[in-house]
Amino acid sequence: MNRVFKILLLCSVSFGALLFSASAAPAKKAWVMRFDLDWKVASGLPEKAMLVSLQGLANRDEARLYIIHPHDFQWEITEPLYDFYKRKHDIAFSEISNANAALKRFKSAAKGYVVWDTEVGASLNVAFTIAGLEDAIVVSEDLISLARKHGLKQIDDLRGRYSGQSDAEIYSDAIDRYWARCNRDKIMLMGGHRGRVMMPAMADWGIRERMFFHDLSADPEEADELVLNRQLLEDLNPGSIVFGWHPYGKDTEEQSTMLLSTYGLKMEGLHNLPNLSYNCQFEFTPGFKFTNNHHVALDERLVAEEKVYISFVQSDSIGIGVWTKPGRGKLPFAWQVTMNWTKFSPAALEYFHESATVNDYFIGGLSGPGYMYPNNIPKERFHELMEEAKEMMAVLDEHVMEIMDNSAADGNVGNADLFKETVDAYYEAFPNVLGFINGYGPARTRDLRDSRPMISYDYYIDPKRPREEVTADLNELIALNSKRPYFLLVHVRESNDVNSLVEVVENLEGPVEVKPLDVFLKLAASEKTYETRFRQASDPVHFKGY
Repeated sequence: MNRVFKILLLCSVSFGALLFSASAAPAKKAWVMRFDLDWKVASGLPEKAMLVSLQGLANRDEARLYIIHPHDFQWEITEPLYDFYKRKHDIAFSEISNANAALKRFKSAAKGYVVWDTEVGASLNVAFTIAGLEDAIVVSEDLISLARKHGLKQIDDLRGRYSGQSDAEIYSDAIDRYWARCNRDKIMLMGGHRGRVMMPAMADWGIRERMFFHDLSADPEEADELVLNRQLLEDLNPGSIVFGWHPYGKDTEEQSTMLLSTYGLKMEGLHNLPNLSYNCQFEFTPGFKFTNNHHVALDERLVAEEKVYISFVQSDSIGIGVWTKPGRGKLPFAWQVTMNWTKFSPAALEYFHESATVNDYFIGGLSGPGYMYPNNIPKERFHELMEEAKEMMAVLDEHVMEIMDNSAADGNVGNADLFKETVDAYYEAFPNVLGFINGYGPARTRDLRDSRPMISYDYYIDPKRPREEVTADLNELIALNSKRPYFLLVHVRESNDVNSLVEVVENLEGPVEVKPLDVFLKLAASEKTYETRFRQASDPVHFKGY
């Protein structure tokens, strides 16, 4: 009898295990490739361009192909995010070792190939546009045989078509041929690196979304290109996003951002931001809610003492800074989050949230629901844009808005202040924030209304500046601003390592306290030792604008 009972018990356990196995969701399959840092037109770029175009097609209907970049690639978190997908989304990745294997796996996603001309850089952007519209991969002349090996047929060949033509002539032709069929809610400004090195790591996203690709200048001295650039921006739907980045050597970040801001459009900047065609297909994991590391309640009141209060902020996107480097967490740091990731890269936001320390505090920006210059946003578009920003800030549990307007500046030189009308609009649009911060380099816009301060940066830390000089600069600011309390807001440029800033803080002449940004703003609300000031019409302008 005892033996029979044991047999029945074993059978029931095995049956239960079988039922559990049958009911458990199987791991989702995906594939991964690893890139190196060779993006030279003469060597590594052609194969990478082909693979990135293939990725955009492979990921059109489901998340199938992910690319890991080296740790010193500008967007540094591809491997940590890869690990996150395995852990939190139960993705079972298989590694693909080369381009031939990738085409073998995903050739069914492509209907053919388009050949770009390696002698004409702009032809690659035209080829990317065609790839999105025609479900094609882009290949150089040397890769045609590989595409044919996998049964792909030629859809178009750009070799020789644009020889001797200016970029304006090339894109004018591309607009006539393809613009009518392209996405009107998104456009790809595939600028950034140009010439012998090009780094179009964001092309997968543009291809998946059937965007128009270009690198037209916003410099008024490039009038023939500016006319075409304006034509494209005018044809976009209200609230559209410009992805990518301005073309190095053609125009400046300030010219490009000012131009799109005048149309009320948003910039999602970084031409080498990878894997959006993959990342966009994931939501937050079930049950996840973004909760920030708040140090004070919205209605809490603090009292500043007669000392120097410092707060550090990094605003150049947390994925291209020092998030994965040693030292993070040793000092209170505020990190400006690209809020649009709630729409097309939630997994990245969740990764940052789960890896945050108690000293990491997230804030909204930059200037709204995307990178914009608010002094130049059309008044009729401002309210709608900031409503969008408020919705995303609520999702991300953010209580501080960061603003930047370099329309009267050139890099870190010039006037980064806000007109009073702009400040008025922000206070009206965001009644429930703790406060606002402004600038990139130092600025002078400051205000205090209803216990909500607006504080501008007093200092910018260039990562190349020796730490002893940074220390000396900050001590000089402390000495010059002798009225206490003094609220010293410091912008930390990406790639400044936190360990070196610990050393700086230890050598400041006190009394000095480093505070989390929300505490800093509450203290600044308690004792207004700063002067209310806005941009004046008579202020000098350091900008080659319109």
